[in-house]
Amino acid sequence: MTQQTSNQNNLHVAQMEYDNQKKTPGIAYALWFFLGGLGGHRFYAGDTGYALGMLFTLGGLGVWTLIDVFLIGKRIREINTQKRQQIMASYGVTIEGTTPHAS
Repeated sequence: MTQQTSNQNNLHVAQMEYDNQKKTPGIAYALWFFLGGLGGHRFYAGDTGYALGMLFTLGGLGVWTLIDVFLIGKRIREINTQKRQQIMASYGVTIEGTTPHAS
């Protein structure tokens, strides 16, 4: 197997793993709509500290919940970017503008 074939296989496997782990903005918005005051969308995003704060204050009495509707999309994009970089680096795949990290 050549180096190029190995790299393509690594890229394919890494991309499949990323596709399985990435967060979906639509799900985050649905959780915000139905469980926003309880921090459901923040739990989904992995922001446990913020989610617990929202849970115990009922979304900052609704204020925090309303503000979050404008922040959800950006937060999910940030999470997905970080997750993609971590996964690609773990497979030794270089993404444009980044370098692989040693584990």
